[in-house]
Amino acid sequence: MWTSIATALSTQISQAIGEPFEITQHRSIGGGSINQAYGVSGQLTNRSGREDSQQTYFVKLNQASKVTMFEAEAIGLKQMAASQTIRVPQPLIWGVIDRSAYLILEWLDLGNSNAQSWAQMGQNLAAMHRVTSGQGFGWSDHNTIGETPQINSWTASWVEFFTEHRLGYQFRLANRRGGHLPQQAQLLAAVPDLLADHIPQPALVHGDLWSGNAAVTRAGEPVIFDPAPYYGDREVDIAMSQLFGSFPAPFYEAYQKAYPLAAGFQRRKILYNLYHILNHFNLFGGSYLAQANQMIASLLK
Repeated sequence: MWTSIATALSTQISQAIGEPFEITQHRSIGGGSINQAYGVSGQLTNRSGREDSQQTYFVKLNQASKVTMFEAEAIGLKQMAASQTIRVPQPLIWGVIDRSAYLILEWLDLGNSNAQSWAQMGQNLAAMHRVTSGQGFGWSDHNTIGETPQINSWTASWVEFFTEHRLGYQFRLANRRGGHLPQQAQLLAAVPDLLADHIPQPALVHGDLWSGNAAVTRAGEPVIFDPAPYYGDREVDIAMSQLFGSFPAPFYEAYQKAYPLAAGFQRRKILYNLYHILNHFNLFGGSYLAQANQMIASLLK
């Protein structure tokens, strides 16, 4: 099966770069729970007379029905790159081969990080968060958070957007899954009070910024990837960065210096991370339901 896919991927890469390319090696890349991921390498035949060279790309594969998910990711990466604030992998091409959707990305050689690189990450993310939208909160298209649809209809009010398109949508999915969330109605009704006096500007956010989606290249350049972007409260990124193990301290120190967070963030962090815990329950089940109920109870105290 891989041989036929590799041949087709070689053709797609060749057409995208305008030079003959043939995949000769591939290796599985671990760490993801949604897609199959591979590093593919091969010979790039240069028509301009220069010597041939070895080239590597990052490939994601999933079912053919997931091609819109890859398209949304590619569009998001392009728009984040256009902000000229922080490094993201450049999407090369995406589509369907036989029964598989694919997304081919620039290969980034990731390496060891240090305090300086994480401080630069904080500064760069702060710069991206200053990119705003005149259309309000939302995105040009719906995309996904993991494999879950993420609704991005343009909304003037952040409270309305987060209540309806983030928490409300996840609660409805959890109810269909059989999740018992006895205080969900009270929590949704309490969101205006929980966000009282907090009026954020629409900011370009990564949307899924946990430690597995941020790294540093061997050259020391910070990079973020696997986004679920939209224009929202910038605090959603900082909140999630602390959900599954925090980023190194220099990141937060540099971010706070470049773009200080408003008072009350620690409480809003619980509210914003509830979205991701509900999504994890909807994707994976298990103990995430109990964690969601604990977070709701703490917010309603």
